[in-house]
Amino acid sequence: MLGETAADRRVYTVTGADRLTFLQGMVSNDVLPLGRGDGAVWAALLTPQGKYLADFLLIAQGDRLLLDIKDSIAEPTIRRLSMYRLRADVQFAASDLKVARGLGATPPGAIADPRHPALGWRGYGAAGGAPEIDWDAIRVAHCIPESGIELIPDDSYLLESGFERLHGVDFRKGCYVGQEVTARMKHKTELKKGLITVSIDGAAPPGTPILQGEKPAGTLFTQSGNKAIAYLRFDRSDNLTAGSAKITL
Repeated sequence: MLGETAADRRVYTVTGADRLTFLQGMVSNDVLPLGRGDGAVWAALLTPQGKYLADFLLIAQGDRLLLDIKDSIAEPTIRRLSMYRLRADVQFAASDLKVARGLGATPPGAIADPRHPALGWRGYGAAGGAPEIDWDAIRVAHCIPESGIELIPDDSYLLESGFERLHGVDFRKGCYVGQEVTARMKHKTELKKGLITVSIDGAAPPGTPILQGEKPAGTLFTQSGNKAIAYLRFDRSDNLTAGSAKITL
């Protein structure tokens, strides 16, 4: 296993007899299968109002449970999880493990990324090689959001951000923080806004407002070539601009 080092990720070990039941009541996905064998789950931590706070991968390998998270949100996320522990037997400890990732066949000791096959595999241990893969191009092609870019704390909603399509939310697992709002959006409303891959003629900085004439239509995010991820109102889909760039579906 080599791949390339994901330098913007941090790994924590999760220990304690209550680790899975505690996380089950906190995050958007069903983590209990991780107690039955090796695997990986992508999940989000939400506010009580159902808004995104953080996302991470939970990985079971042998007798260890790892939490793989973007370094920019790692410390506040671990603090929040620790605050909810109360008397639960669960501990989070920073690890020296490095995250390696790559494409192609999953090598021994690595695990397939649970979000999308195009994201390849991840390994935990020694550092990999220098970055060579254009992950932004992969994310844009498959509309896969990234922490701190398309996924905005205290603002984004899971279903508008593609978590159902990317296997990051479970609607049968029972209660967790923010579950009621997420379930209501699934079963009682029709999504009117969300992330989508668009074509872009020109360029504009991430975060540039998208307009339909003078009407707000959304926000431009990650760009790769002539494609980009945008957050759009679905009823405003033509004559779109972001700064000097032209946006088309």
